Amino acid sequence: MKKNISRLTAVALSAAMLLTACGGGSTPAATEAAKQDTAAATTAAAAAAPSGDVAKLTMGTGGTTGTYYAFGGVIANVINGKDAGININVQSTGASKANIYLVNDGEADLAIVQNDVMDYGYKGTDLFAEEGAANQFATVAALYAEVCQVVSTKDITSIEDLKGKRVSVGDAGSGVEFNARQILEAYDITFEDISVNNLGFGDSSDALKDGKIDAFFCTAGAPTTAIVELATTNDINLLAIDDEHAAKLAEAYPFYTTYPIPGGSYKGVDNDVQTVAIKATLIASPKLSEDVVYNLTKAIFENKEEIAGAHAKGAELSTEYATTGISVPFHPGAEKYFKEVGALK
Repeated sequence: MKKNISRLTAVALSAAMLLTACGGGSTPAATEAAKQDTAAATTAAAAAAPSGDVAKLTMGTGGTTGTYYAFGGVIANVINGKDAGININVQSTGASKANIYLVNDGEADLAIVQNDVMDYGYKGTDLFAEEGAANQFATVAALYAEVCQVVSTKDITSIEDLKGKRVSVGDAGSGVEFNARQILEAYDITFEDISVNNLGFGDSSDALKDGKIDAFFCTAGAPTTAIVELATTNDINLLAIDDEHAAKLAEAYPFYTTYPIPGGSYKGVDNDVQTVAIKATLIASPKLSEDVVYNLTKAIFENKEEIAGAHAKGAELSTEYATTGISVPFHPGAEKYFKEVGALK
């Protein structure tokens, strides 16, 4: 498995399948991301290195229509234009799991991954249970939220109500499926207690619309295109995860954080709904020097307004957010920067 996906060339081919950042391989996530400034990634990939002694780094992202690729491109484009001593070349890849192997195997210097998937890789659990740990990487910073959304028909009002119902939990073996299993576990519900359907976001939306399922899990940025389109034709509920169950979930899986989906994000859902989120996170090879990763981290956060101006997800950049909900040790260079600004002690 490791050898099959640990080469940039091979993984770039998998990007043609349009795998998304969330591991579920869904068209809606790609559609949403395509609305972002994807062209910036192409510009960044071709950007000329500034003169002087420059660290040339390769960054693994995701499919070319996905948010990882577009956002990684914006970061590269901004930093390559600064006097940070760094030049980043963005590569399209198969996203989180593939990116873990790319950095682990020395095929990429940097990558964007989900913080739950990197936890699995570091510990050799869940998605990495068969292959074993791939832990030759370190955290740079959490970048933005990927929100765990539980969508249901209007008659279902709580996660407890999912017992005995037909529920799509994402594609088999996907990160979404693990999110669904873990969230249900916090409510003392197992897959044995529901009728499991393994569908991507678009197929889940269609199945709920057609009355074939009662609810589905979706891990993606909010609002998510599949849910937006569903809410225009069907009355839906977004199921809340209250403080008690969110705390229970985070105790077992420390990569989860609470996240409020603003009211009005979807038609008919007028009030804020608290759920949980995982984080799109930048990782680095431990072989990179402390100075290089320090300069990289500093450049990202000192230029966050420019990044936000080029991509909406940049508005979520903050040093506090970057350092919470992370279970994999920080690279010494990133740690040095976050201690300087008071985000880490």
